[in-house]
Amino acid sequence: MKVSYQWLNEYTDLSGYTAEELAEKMTRGGIEIDGVESLNKGVTGVVVGYVKSREKHPDADKLSVCKIDVGTGEELQIVCGAKNVDAGQKVPVAMIGAKLPGDFAIKRAKLRGVESQGMICSAKELGINDKLLPKEQQEGILVLPESTPIGMPIGDILGINDEVLELDLTPNRSDCLSMLGVAYEIGALTGREVRLPEAVVNHAADRADSHISVSVSAPEQCSHYSARYIKSVKIGPSPQWLQNRLIAAGIRPISNVVDVTNFVMLEYGQPLHAFDADSITTGRIDVRLAKPGEKLVTLDDQERTLEPHMLVITDGEKPVALAGVMGGANSEVNEKTVNILLESARFDGGTVRKTSRQLGLRSESSIRFEKEVDPGRVIPALNRAAALIAELSDGLVAEGIVEVVTAEAKPAVVDVTLAKINGYLGTELSRLEVETIFGRLHFGFRLSDADDRFSVTVPTRRGDITRDVDLIEEVARLYGYDNIPTTPIHGDVTPGALTKPQAIRRELRRRLTDAGLHEVMSYSFTGPARTEIFPDLSGAGLKPVKLAMPMSEDRSVLRTTLLAQLLETATYNRNRKNESSAIFEIGSVFHTEEEVLTRLPHEKHRLAVLLTGNRVDAQWNRKSAPVDFYDAKGVLETVIDVLGLTAKVRYESAQPVNFHPGRTAAVIVDTAHGPETIGYVGQLHPTLQHESDLADTYVVEIELGKLYELADSSIAYKALPRYPAMQRDIAVVLDAAVPAAKLTATAWAVAGELLESVRVFDVFTGEKLGAGKKSVALSLVYRHADRTLTDEEVTELHGKVVAELEQSFAAELRK
Repeated sequence: MKVSYQWLNEYTDLSGYTAEELAEKMTRGGIEIDGVESLNKGVTGVVVGYVKSREKHPDADKLSVCKIDVGTGEELQIVCGAKNVDAGQKVPVAMIGAKLPGDFAIKRAKLRGVESQGMICSAKELGINDKLLPKEQQEGILVLPESTPIGMPIGDILGINDEVLELDLTPNRSDCLSMLGVAYEIGALTGREVRLPEAVVNHAADRADSHISVSVSAPEQCSHYSARYIKSVKIGPSPQWLQNRLIAAGIRPISNVVDVTNFVMLEYGQPLHAFDADSITTGRIDVRLAKPGEKLVTLDDQERTLEPHMLVITDGEKPVALAGVMGGANSEVNEKTVNILLESARFDGGTVRKTSRQLGLRSESSIRFEKEVDPGRVIPALNRAAALIAELSDGLVAEGIVEVVTAEAKPAVVDVTLAKINGYLGTELSRLEVETIFGRLHFGFRLSDADDRFSVTVPTRRGDITRDVDLIEEVARLYGYDNIPTTPIHGDVTPGALTKPQAIRRELRRRLTDAGLHEVMSYSFTGPARTEIFPDLSGAGLKPVKLAMPMSEDRSVLRTTLLAQLLETATYNRNRKNESSAIFEIGSVFHTEEEVLTRLPHEKHRLAVLLTGNRVDAQWNRKSAPVDFYDAKGVLETVIDVLGLTAKVRYESAQPVNFHPGRTAAVIVDTAHGPETIGYVGQLHPTLQHESDLADTYVVEIELGKLYELADSSIAYKALPRYPAMQRDIAVVLDAAVPAAKLTATAWAVAGELLESVRVFDVFTGEKLGAGKKSVALSLVYRHADRTLTDEEVTELHGKVVAELEQSFAAELRK
């Protein structure tokens, strides 16, 4: 909203305040001012002159020699190159010594041998945006109305000795989309009175309802429609003062009738529309919703196809305007118009906004209707516009207003107590101070002496005030935010920290990225088919969560596993020649037991890892090495080790769907309630790898919830051993199906505390061993904490371990 300082001064006294000071005061009061623009771009010494004569330049076809009267008694000779200059015109004349925008000084000069004592100016040369001028004044010199006084400073005539405040309004302060609304705001901030414009309508002998009738067929979208009938108007240019007001607000003048509707819209904030009454042959106005496929050519000469939710003004048959947005070309006011039907109405903001956005039509009218207009100004604005049109176009206003009111708007009454005001603001305001503030706001109120309760009647122009806290905000604004005392914050302060799960996830991300993996962040939305790729990871009886309004079929459910997205990411990279991927994701998966969701689904945190391609690429001194099962298992063991759970996690052979049947293990954690499977590590099934066009691919996916509970960040230290250890190695031949982990577990069980470590250092299969057999070599280290073990002790204990292996697994000692 652009607000002219001089125009605003007509409604409230601004003496003692410069435009900059006023902008600062409004900003501190809650209405932000983006900037203050001076309309005078550096024009001095330019006055109104009268072209007494114009003759052709003796040596130049495109130049004219003009004799100019500027009211000083001295006749000036000026050489002008404008095509439209002519005798009898009133024009802006820059005399010798004048300055124009850009610090351009006017000097005495000779043009082709003829002396020139000044310059006749165009609008652009005066720093005026010529796009805001009527079309006939956009080229050549600026021709002023015949009634313009000679010798007057051009700044006073064109209103450029003015400053414009640019208001940056929040949506709730639509009251300041009008000069009167801003005047009320300034009056409240400065304590000065607001002067309302007078609208004296002199009526003709006949009545308006004898010319027009009004009906509203869409009462929910139009709560008030009113119209006046003005006859015998003479369409022409607006007076200069009216054009100046519109140009300062950024609106181009068109004609006296149309300019009045725009002027009153800016003044009252109530959009108006003038119809050529003779084009409404039925004499009837009906406000209704558009019919499907109905068309209307709007004032911008564009044919619009309307939809049933759009509100239109019709002549009882066809649309003549888009309500609150733009008029129709079939009822446009033009130079041939004689009779005017003047509209003032209250349309539903939501309907106007939807129509405006869908059609790409955003007008000054729609901007105001979208934010809801003041219902109390529908009739005052109509009367003000009718009076101005009658004055400026010599029209006659028919008596009476034709209107339909479908919903009456009443001022809101809001209660607030003095104690609550002071309690919220931390102030000690008296009743008199609060009464004064409400008075400056022009809010009526009743005061209850019993509990200092104010029952405030809020004017309809302030639709943003509906609750007691809104009134408290008004008191704070006018009292001054700078005057509100500061209150030290007190209370117990809890230092911020990560929760245990947050800290674990952060540490895992750091460790995995340090290990060379790249983190992936994928959509939580996926397609139903992807949730079925790894059903064993979802859980028995659990279903994916369907979205109520999915963006597409591929994003219609919440994911039940992270691996499906990692697989999709790896395939995406493979298709772009990035054949090796080492990626991971930590995120949530979602499940439900219900077909139709009635409560929140289960949300679980998981870690997923995918490795494919080469662990290392080929170099001149080495061959490439593809990833294998133990790379994936190593990543998982790194995670388990970080969490301090190595002793509680073990692995067992497993065959989940879409995993390799012989290269997959279930990850089992020992809890207080027994062992629990928290995920899988293994190779993807060859069929799935082929479908995804991937090389051998190894994956991990585990639940993090149980690990959050069991994770132990404490580090157990132990003293360095003082006594030597003794090592024994054995190799046993046994069934190939026996896991090596069972051999190491048996060794721990038999040797007890004297066994310091046991590890598998060799596995061998071959024809010499026989079909279905393998050789496993173990290295066992024995040590006593308090003394040196003897060879006999170790030999005896080691023999027990060998005997147990032979008995439990039918193992044969390999020699």
